[in-house]
Amino acid sequence: MSQTILITGASSGIGKATAKHFQQQGWNVIATMRRPESEQELTQLDNVLVTRLDVQDSASITAAVAEGVERFGSIDVLLNNAGYGAYGVLEATPMAKIRRQFDVNVIGLLETTKAVLPLFRRQRSGVVVNVSSIGGKMTFPLGTLYHGSKFAVEGLSEALHFELEHLGVRVKIVEPGMIKTDFGGRSLDFTHDESLAEYQEMVGKVMGAMQSLGEAGSDPVVVAEVIFQAATDGTDQLRYTAGDDAALLMAHRKAADDHEFLSGLKQQLGL
Repeated sequence: MSQTILITGASSGIGKATAKHFQQQGWNVIATMRRPESEQELTQLDNVLVTRLDVQDSASITAAVAEGVERFGSIDVLLNNAGYGAYGVLEATPMAKIRRQFDVNVIGLLETTKAVLPLFRRQRSGVVVNVSSIGGKMTFPLGTLYHGSKFAVEGLSEALHFELEHLGVRVKIVEPGMIKTDFGGRSLDFTHDESLAEYQEMVGKVMGAMQSLGEAGSDPVVVAEVIFQAATDGTDQLRYTAGDDAALLMAHRKAADDHEFLSGLKQQLGL
């Protein structure tokens, strides 16, 4: 019997690449997104259910889980992938944007996980894979909100690992580096106020550096392959890096103390 994965944020980037990868491995895929009516590629694939799930809409989460179980009989893996990056100067950022970053990247992830856990508990099995980032272990300037949300994902995932282990449910964290997705486009919410002159030099340097880093990023397929490994290796390994740059940065972060690492990053960014 084929296994089933439910993926949030499957309309593009890592989510879409992962949906295609699991389908190619013979899995059933519940590919969820905010606007399923716009999806044209995944709807053509066998054993793929494309349906609506907005992590800020509780009813849509419940409905997507129920529809997936009705179609395929069960869910074996949940991939919490939906998210975006809110960057910019904190002083210039409206509270609505601050709340939305955490609503999507943290609260939405928790609510989707909560909706699937009764099924996993009854099955005494299941895997929760949370897409974090190397940005959940280190930070870049102007990323107060994004990094704050990803540090939260790291912490909640680690705690949940203890909570669910005795139920036969594994929790995994995947930490991509820079990936060639639309993160710099519609998945990036950048707040800037040019009247705050004191921040302008930093904004220019950081955004220039991030653009060049993004252009050199890994393909989303690289992350999809790591997610598949995390979901299927049957081990208790908690964290998985994805991308050569992620492995290098994480090794450097572990080897250096705060002063050394932060000083090196500032030098690299020209700050």
